[in-house]
Amino acid sequence: MKVVVTVGSDAHEVEVERVAEGYRVTLDGQVLEVDARALTGAERSMRIHGASHVAAVTEGADGELTVQVAGELHAVRVEDAARHAIRTRGGAAGAQGQTLKAPLPGKITLVAVRPGDAVNRGDTLLVIEAMKMENELKAAAAGTVSEVHVAPGQAVNPGDVLLVIA
Repeated sequence: MKVVVTVGSDAHEVEVERVAEGYRVTLDGQVLEVDARALTGAERSMRIHGASHVAAVTEGADGELTVQVAGELHAVRVEDAARHAIRTRGGAAGAQGQTLKAPLPGKITLVAVRPGDAVNRGDTLLVIEAMKMENELKAAAAGTVSEVHVAPGQAVNPGDVLLVIA
């Protein structure tokens, strides 16, 4: 299973594989042997390369995890790698003149804007179906749509220009 774990503003690619002794975790290319066990309630015991750690993990209403290890609290978001790619590379970055590109191969199911439309942060720009999931791509900043390069039903490949916000 491949996921992206975001702690604060730092995102890390993580691949988890079940092995006889526990888990083989590849974190940013580094392989870790991990044995993890539930203790009581939110507490988890982990042994990573022989060193023991106890963490308390609670999930917030928005799906964000709060992890307490050695007295330190960390806000952690765990998401499928494809979902992370869509969320972080699919949306407008906030700079005017942003070109929105397809993060993954898929099919456009909805185009919610036309050239000349004003958009605000959080407005839905379009919906792309990728990996059997519909994903809304939203504006990260206000602007005016200057170009739309796709239509519903159109197949797109990673990097294809979808629209431009001026």
